[in-house]
Amino acid sequence: EKNTGSVLRYVSSQLKADKEVVISSVRVNGWALRDASFHLKGDKQVVLQSVKRTGRSLQFASSQLQADKEVVLTAIKNDGNALEFASIDLWADKETVLAAVRTDGRAIQFASSELQADRELAFAAVFQNGRAIQHITNDLQADKELALSAVRVTGYALEHTTDELRADKDVVMEAVQENGCALQHASRECQTDRQIVLIAVQKAGCALQFASSQLQADKEIVLVAVNQDGRALKYASAGLQADKEVVLVAVQNHGNALEFASADLRANREVVRVAVLQNGHALYFASSELRQTDKE
Repeated sequence: EKNTGSVLRYVSSQLKADKEVVISSVRVNGWALRDASFHLKGDKQVVLQSVKRTGRSLQFASSQLQADKEVVLTAIKNDGNALEFASIDLWADKETVLAAVRTDGRAIQFASSELQADRELAFAAVFQNGRAIQHITNDLQADKELALSAVRVTGYALEHTTDELRADKDVVMEAVQENGCALQHASRECQTDRQIVLIAVQKAGCALQFASSQLQADKEIVLVAVNQDGRALKYASAGLQADKEVVLVAVQNHGNALEFASADLRANREVVRVAVLQNGHALYFASSELRQTDKE
């Protein structure tokens, strides 16, 4: 269901004010509330049916119903971010906000500043969506226990923690365990930590691009990376792009990784054969001599 026009848009004003017609319409598409008469946008029965179907249709309800706790709770049960359209008083109501963040953690961005500083609500929010950590107070963003909870759910939540926590090995390890590419948000010190980088490339080979140049030249780490995603060869040191063992592992995983091999290996018949067997298009990256030989 999309925020598109409803049948109500094309009917007469008389039908837009017909309660039975409008209820039938919003039960199918909650966005139809937008086209209902002003009077029916203030009718609790109509609005309840609408937000039950499409939580964010709360934005078309009367201000009185946007302040009605029953209506708002119904809306956020469908879509936590419908909290955006609730009254200011309900932004400060802990029960309402808690219900919203349990549906979508990011809804905490619409809570009052006092509730964005509430630790219980913050934990509920990041448990549902780790990225919700960006919408809480700076003090809570510096809370290691909260940060750990966030990155265990969404590794990329590391981006929204403090500099100190992005340099904390415990936090970064949890983040890359969830998503190897979260390594990009780690401190430079952590990007040079062999244990952290090894875990990251096990999860996502292309996380190698965020490792230190020293570790991009570490054969064990690069082998793990290209075995997970052959295209990670792009981020290996020039020396390892010229290492036949490394390149063979890469092209066995993804033939087009041949593009990132050294010129000598792109002219090596064994390497090219393995690459082409994995992906016929890899021949495009072979040396011109081998491409010409293949044509002949």
